[in-house]
Amino acid sequence: MRNFLANNREEVVSRCKSKVALRPQRSATEKQLANGIPLFLDQLIKTLEAEDADKPAESIRISGPSGGDSIDLSEMGVGAAAHGKELLKLGYTVDQVVHDYGDLCQAITDLAFERDAPFAIGEFRTLNRCLDNAIADACRRRLNFDPPCRLNFDPGTDAGIVDADCG
Repeated sequence: MRNFLANNREEVVSRCKSKVALRPQRSATEKQLANGIPLFLDQLIKTLEAEDADKPAESIRISGPSGGDSIDLSEMGVGAAAHGKELLKLGYTVDQVVHDYGDLCQAITDLAFERDAPFAIGEFRTLNRCLDNAIADACRRRLNFDPPCRLNFDPGTDAGIVDADCG
């Protein structure tokens, strides 16, 4: 996966931009593209390199542990938090932040399928961990919740969120 991403980085970014542009009232700005998905891709590649070199502590430093249990933000978490903050300034919703990262996952898997590029299960697990952590950090900062809060949902409301318990 690491080599695939490094060799197809621009194509993945281009596909993300296209997916974002297809949604109503959305377009990928140059600022969003510079600070969001390209940075995440670089950090994902670094994480995969660390794992290939059997350096699990370095992998966790870059992208955070599974489950996001770390108090300190990882390198990827800092970038995702900045991305979430930038999207807030642009008026984006949490839904849009989550879908930005979902677009990346789809772009990677679609391109891999088209090019018959198999990934190891461990690599896909790393991709999922990185996406989960980045989404959580982008949304937590996006909502200005620090420390993390527990959101209380009511599916009967338009927004779905009733309130937040920030302990």
